[in-house]
Amino acid sequence: MLARIVQFSLRHRGVVAALGVLVIAYGLYVGSRTRLDVFPEFAPPQVVIQTEAPGLSSEEVEQLVTLPIETELNGTPGLDAIRSQSIQGLSVVTLVFRDATDVYRDRQMVTERLGEVVSRLPQGIGPPRMGPLTSSTSLTLVMGLSSTHRTAMELRTFVDWTFRPYLLSVPGVAKVDTFGGDVRQLQVQVQPDRLQAYG
Repeated sequence: MLARIVQFSLRHRGVVAALGVLVIAYGLYVGSRTRLDVFPEFAPPQVVIQTEAPGLSSEEVEQLVTLPIETELNGTPGLDAIRSQSIQGLSVVTLVFRDATDVYRDRQMVTERLGEVVSRLPQGIGPPRMGPLTSSTSLTLVMGLSSTHRTAMELRTFVDWTFRPYLLSVPGVAKVDTFGGDVRQLQVQVQPDRLQAYG
């Protein structure tokens, strides 16, 4: 079989050479029209929504935060799958869209639908936030901090005011989300009798 192919190729050199030139020309034509990217996107478009729910257990986050968000976003056009993760104090919902959809249009539709679900979330729950538009090849790091000599409030204050800005100054870091701990609050409590004393 192989001997016949070699004999045919040698007998009809002109035809084989012409076919080779056509294949090379077609390859150059297709190659010149192909979009190039240093890191081509292999994963389908995704939108990640994070909602901070301080003080809630993972079961409460699932029922009170994750489920309403999933229900509202379930009918989004072009949606292929919804994945969610509910942990203590945080809900993460990942929407996976079909390959042919435009990720900017997908994000716009998700933003519109998220506006409707905010009113149904319990008091004290942070607004749902979309993660930054990043490539599927981008690295994600999850880090936990604990301390034996700092309270949960002191640790959260340190992270919010010192550690988070430091991480954001590192080249290539798009976003740093913090959750957990106790957020420091300043409360002004008015004493009416003392106000009247000062006039």
